[in-house]
Amino acid sequence: ADASSLIPPALDQLREHPEVVSKEVPSLLERLAEVPDPRDSRGVRHRLAVVLALTACAVLAGATSLLAVGEWIADAPPRVLEQVGARTDPLLPRWVLPSETTVRRLLGRIDANALDRAVGRWLADRCPKPAGLRGLAVDGKALRGAARAKGRKIHLLAALDHTTGLVLAQLDVGEKTNEITCFQPLLDTVADLAKTVVTSDAMHTQHEHATYLLGRQAHYIVIVKGNQKKLRNQLKSLPWKDIPLQGRTRGVGHGRSEIRRIKVATVNSLLFPGARQAVQIKRRRTDRKTGKTTIKTVYAVTSLTAAQATPRARSTRPGPLEDRSPAPRPRHHLRRGRLTSAHWQRAPRDGHLAQPRHRSPPNSRSEEHRGRPPPQRP
Repeated sequence: ADASSLIPPALDQLREHPEVVSKEVPSLLERLAEVPDPRDSRGVRHRLAVVLALTACAVLAGATSLLAVGEWIADAPPRVLEQVGARTDPLLPRWVLPSETTVRRLLGRIDANALDRAVGRWLADRCPKPAGLRGLAVDGKALRGAARAKGRKIHLLAALDHTTGLVLAQLDVGEKTNEITCFQPLLDTVADLAKTVVTSDAMHTQHEHATYLLGRQAHYIVIVKGNQKKLRNQLKSLPWKDIPLQGRTRGVGHGRSEIRRIKVATVNSLLFPGARQAVQIKRRRTDRKTGKTTIKTVYAVTSLTAAQATPRARSTRPGPLEDRSPAPRPRHHLRRGRLTSAHWQRAPRDGHLAQPRHRSPPNSRSEEHRGRPPPQRP
């Protein structure tokens, strides 16, 4: 596969999961069939699930533009076409495949949130159930290279499994709302939250979110900052100097080295629903380029009891006590909003990155008119 191909990481993720039986878990085609078809039933030549499955295969093969997707579908192996359910011509011995124009129009009309729900359910079916608690990070990110018709960036709120790195749910944050209002609708699409620890940044440290998670038999670990002033002041007033150090970790990433010192105190009267433990993390960060060192104290609360999570387990859990969560990158490749134009892109070979068309040298008269010297020609 090409260096830009998504096949190796996709296979690495699927290889870690146990084999599943088709009778127990719906296939991807069955999940994609749950996406509503925006077309009129009259005159439909290609089933929506087939078009979406072929598009996903093309993206996994490295296609980064709709033109490259169309070219990959045109040259797809017969075995792949048979597996996804493509139909053959009843008169001629050939496959009837969707063109690049059909794929472009269809992807621009389907409900992106419904597609995310279908793919999320398929991934959740394949995600192994842990024996103990499961970590689920909720975070939002703006997609690079994607924009609406008016230039607004596409901002997604995603729920990502800590262990497998799979995005189990994803929701587009609308222009007239924010991540806070999308928190509960996002987790409503996750079937089972029992024995799940939901981690999030300070934006989602909301009383309504905590009550919602407790009502679904889930737990939370949230950062406390200035948006909860009374709770933060209550955490700062705890006798941390009298509490012994209970965990220390060292890590390197994002261009810096970091040492974390963690203290945990069991509490009963915090100003937050269901809070059982208060956490203090002192982070000592050193920039590996400049050598500058900063020390910052971060406070968090959790509904986990001391018996459910030890300080060592909390300090080694991937990312729950930081003011950031894993970026929801695994499933952003088809959420492009304003689709690129085929006139300005071409794919030299199947699966390769699209390249800009060659343009003729600029007119010397226009360059002189703009006040710039004409280009030097050999």
